[in-house]
Amino acid sequence: MWFRHFRIAALLFLVLMGITGLLYPLAVTELSALIFSDPAGGSLLQKGGRLVGSRLVGQPFDDPRYFWGRPSATSPFPYNATSSSGSNLGPTNEALKKAVSDRIASLKAADPENKLPVPADLVFASGSGLDPHITPAAALYQAHRVARSRHLNEDAIRALVEQHTEGRQLGLLGEPRVNVLELNLALDAMNP
Repeated sequence: MWFRHFRIAALLFLVLMGITGLLYPLAVTELSALIFSDPAGGSLLQKGGRLVGSRLVGQPFDDPRYFWGRPSATSPFPYNATSSSGSNLGPTNEALKKAVSDRIASLKAADPENKLPVPADLVFASGSGLDPHITPAAALYQAHRVARSRHLNEDAIRALVEQHTEGRQLGLLGEPRVNVLELNLALDAMNP
């Protein structure tokens, strides 16, 4: 009698494991690839047929000719997608105060003529350390440096920032933002 119950339980286990562990995940994966092919594929960006990154993961830029993204707290290198994390440093932590102070000094040294206050997202790392976006204010803060480095009119750079400013999702979620990689690719297309 117990063998019959065991056999039914084992058979039921195998059937449910096949449905929930194999068929359902395969169906959802295929459906997402069909309906949402870009995000399901990693939202990859290419330039000249060469993969340059994902619009979902930030990249380190430090050349004055490019817009710079948010600082990254991932290790052992910035924007390490296998090690997504924030710094976990609190507002009274001396290491955080020094890091922010150093970042402000670096931004001011890169553009000494800029007297605007430095936007917070250029000196504080995001919670994931992978944020590909900055605020429009952070992009516009850098417009003078980028224009000067590329020998372009600052108004043209500001217009490019406005063209690449994404609004709130569904008109109400989140804040306006600028994808740094997409903006830099457009900048290269405009002035290589």
